[in-house]
Order: sequence, then C-alpha cells, then structure tokens
Amino acid sequence: MSYSNTPSAQQTAGGAPALVVSAKPVVLAAPGRGEDLQVRVSAPATGGDVPVIVFSHGFGWSMNGYAPLADHWSAQGFAVVQPTHLDSRTLGLPADDPRTPRIWRTRIEDLTRVLDGLDVLEASVPGLQGRLDHSRVAVAGHSWGAQTASTLLGARVLGADGAPGEDLSDPRVTAGVLLALTGLGDDLTPFAAEHFPFMRPSFDTMTAPALVVAGDHDRSHLSTRGPDWFTDGYTHSPGSKSLLTLFGAEHSLGGVSGYEVAETTDENPARVALVQRLTSAYLHSTLNADETGWKAAVTALEEDPDPLGEVRSK
Repeated sequence: MSYSNTPSAQQTAGGAPALVVSAKPVVLAAPGRGEDLQVRVSAPATGGDVPVIVFSHGFGWSMNGYAPLADHWSAQGFAVVQPTHLDSRTLGLPADDPRTPRIWRTRIEDLTRVLDGLDVLEASVPGLQGRLDHSRVAVAGHSWGAQTASTLLGARVLGADGAPGEDLSDPRVTAGVLLALTGLGDDLTPFAAEHFPFMRPSFDTMTAPALVVAGDHDRSHLSTRGPDWFTDGYTHSPGSKSLLTLFGAEHSLGGVSGYEVAETTDENPARVALVQRLTSAYLHSTLNADETGWKAAVTALEEDPDPLGEVRSK
C-alpha cells in the first residue's frame, strides 16, 4: 500500500499548507464482484470528527483521478474516499466481460460497500482510526459518477416500461455534489439509448440536499439536447438544491479530473478553483449545519465584476 504524508498545495485559513495524508490501495473484500474493491483514502493529518466524502469517478477513471478535488477537500477538513469502479481503464475489463451490462449497478454497490467498510478503512490508514465522523457523510461524483452518486441521494433508474426501479438511497448519506450530472433519458441519442439503457434517471425522489454543477458549454454526444441537459438533476428534483452554472465550461468543468489532463477541453485553473471553493463551502454548510461560509461564497460570486458562474437555489 502506498502511503504519503505531505503538505497539500491547498492553504489553510492561516496561509500555511495543510498537511494531508493519503493511502492507496486500501482493499475492501467484495465477494461476487470478481475482484476486491480498491480505494484511495485522503484526509487531514490531524483532528477528529472528520466528515466523509465518497467520490465516484467518471467513465474509465480510477481512485488516482480527480486530484484537484480530492486534494482540496481533504485540505479543507474532509476525508475523501475514492473507489475504483470496474469500468476503470486500470482494470482493463473487456467489453464482452459478463459483468459489463451490470457495471452501472456495481458502481452503486461500490459506494455502499465503502459506507459499510468505513471502520475497515479507518483501521487500514495509519493515524486515521477513530477520527472519522460516520454521521456526516456526503457523496460526490463526476459524469457517470454523478449519476452513480445521485442514486444514494434518492434518484432512481427507470425501467424499459418507464416505471421507477429499486430505491437505492442510503440514509447514511445526507448531502451530495453532482458534477456534470447526466440528464433525463428521454433525450438520449439512439446510440446511447441502445448501449446505456441505465441512463434513464428519475429525479422525482432525489430529496436529499445536493449541489449540481453544470457547464453552459457542455454538449454531450449522448443527448439530443444542449447544455441544459446537465441541469435536469436540479430542475426535476424536490427539496433543497443548488445549481452552480459555470460560464464557458465544458464537460471537464475546467479540469476537475486531474492536473494537465489531456482530455480536458476547457482547461481553466480559475474555473477549477471556483468549483473547489463552492463545493467545499456547500459541503461544510450541509454537513455542519452552518450556512455562513456557503452564503459568503455565493455572495462573493454575485459581487464579482467578472464572474465565472452563477448560483441558483431552491
């Protein structure tokens, strides 16, 4: 297992680099999955009652991705747990693997397995045992990972007959951050409808608080609609929700999946920094029941003479 203990590039309130520990791979037994679940755990080096963020990566990625988010969140006082799903390029499953049609469901089970195994994860990372607050848990994800995470918040997948599938929400999860969340399945292209039948979410029962982050230049080849497709999770869900729309952002939202990643088409460090600030503030407000930081962050964005985005809430 690789274990690092280095100052994060992120800054604490006092200006000094925040010391973050990160360990990988931490392995959770996963009978019936075909192989055990590997995760990366990043957390502040000190302090107790640390809230938890379980992060689901986009298609093909792994626990090694999304450093701009994992680094920042852990420096801001969160423990970030990143499982490697079966679709990861690091695992190399062939397209005809019998598990492939069910990977969308296995992804959800991966997140639940992480929640079930928090004690194991704590015990496996040096210096972490007894420091996590299991009562303050959020889920987050990007792209396919956002759809995966949304099911734990109450979203459901519609069957071929249009009826909502099984309720996979988890009461242990009290908030979410959904980045580039795929929209309603009625607007899939024929290719997407044939190959990704699980991309038919219903947000009618996604009642848990969530921040949806969308780019107003994000156009998917899986949808017949434009960038507003990625706002469906906000528009069609009940309860307390916020929407951060990033001006000029495409699917990578400026580069959240990694530093200098080749597939980032809209690289913009300032945009990524905004995502870091707003998501951290939102998670602190929802998990700590203190909206001061969130309101201040939203006000700062509203008062910016050249804003990179806008926030709506309901």
